[in-house]
Amino acid sequence: MSKKWFDVEESESIGDCLDRMAQEGYTPVRRMEEPVFKEVKDGSSVRQEPIRQKIRFQGQKNEQ
Repeated sequence: MSKKWFDVEESESIGDCLDRMAQEGYTPVRRMEEPVFKEVKDGSSVRQEPIRQKIRFQGQKNEQ
């Protein structure tokens, strides 16, 4: 069976991503979230600050 990863883009909702998957013939089987960080300089130290969540869905090709 064929699998493919789909990223939720910044300009779309989760529903939009799921609709895009369905149009390509895929059903979501797994969801992953990971934080996206930016470096912030605070004097002489540098710290990581979360700015958003990256959401990905793994889709499995629908049987025809």
